[in-house]
Amino acid sequence: MPPNTPADPGATGAGAAAPDATAAANTTRSAAGPDAAARPAPTLRVAVLGTGIMGSAMARSLLRAGLDVHAWNRTRARAVPLAADGATVAETAADAVRGADVVLTMLVDGPSVAAALAAAAPGLRPGQVLLQSSTVGPDAAVELSRVAADLGLVHLDAPVSGTREPAERGALTVLVSGPSTVRPTVEPVLDAIGRRTVWIDEEPGSASRLKLVLNTWVITMVNNIAECLELAEGLGVDPRTFLDTVKGGPLDSVYLQDKSAAVLSGDLTPAFALSTALKDARLILDAAGSSGVRLDLLAASADRFARAEAAGHGGEDMIATYYGGRTPENGTDGPA
Repeated sequence: MPPNTPADPGATGAGAAAPDATAAANTTRSAAGPDAAARPAPTLRVAVLGTGIMGSAMARSLLRAGLDVHAWNRTRARAVPLAADGATVAETAADAVRGADVVLTMLVDGPSVAAALAAAAPGLRPGQVLLQSSTVGPDAAVELSRVAADLGLVHLDAPVSGTREPAERGALTVLVSGPSTVRPTVEPVLDAIGRRTVWIDEEPGSASRLKLVLNTWVITMVNNIAECLELAEGLGVDPRTFLDTVKGGPLDSVYLQDKSAAVLSGDLTPAFALSTALKDARLILDAAGSSGVRLDLLAASADRFARAEAAGHGGEDMIATYYGGRTPENGTDGPA
């Protein structure tokens, strides 16, 4: 009989399975429980610590993927809306992480992540995976890997590239460095929140270094857009004429059109808040200084963000850097 040919239940002879042996095999399968092979795997439980613009969007992507999400935010009111989407909103960070397979942190900076982990410590257990997705910079990423090790956690440095809209669609790019042994555990989470995952290496901080390079590109680009719009207005050129002139050509981009439209319409609902962009710019400048690199454009962008924040635009989208170039005599109104 060919190796892959099923035995004839009625066959006899040396190649046939004895009735008793077949019964024994069936008995063995039954001992595992009815329909054991079809039994679904336990649902992965994910604790999300930090439910701001990005954290809440990522939590909803996890819920759409069928994962069990327990959410916590220092200001609980920001996490409560997730209950309507199916999340369990925890009273404390320790409650959120208790029983979780993966702990995802999406907070403003390294100290905030460290504080959240300290608050969560009573509910943590050795072996849980910490998917640290906040933008904290490489030095803080290395320090958080030590904090995680002290708590018995497996640390993945996993910042994300993207803003609110791709986060809401589960279309972020996730940058990951850390132990590849936990890759099977975290892949359902990564697949839910991102369209692409870039695995870099196993060194803590590698993903955060790449994230700073990506954010340098974004920060200088958004300030470039703001300056072009401002110069057009200052010279009496309709900004829309500028946008129409480059549209469809090599100098055009979706980002240019979308961010310009936000300024021209006055809708500065944050996809990425200006204050957070300023924090990231300062992280980049610190890292560049430690590496002997001078970033003139980035430094000017940070100054511009700071002026816009001082003028009251910190909670708006980062394209509100437009207002960082307004002179006092010209006021802070947007383009006509």
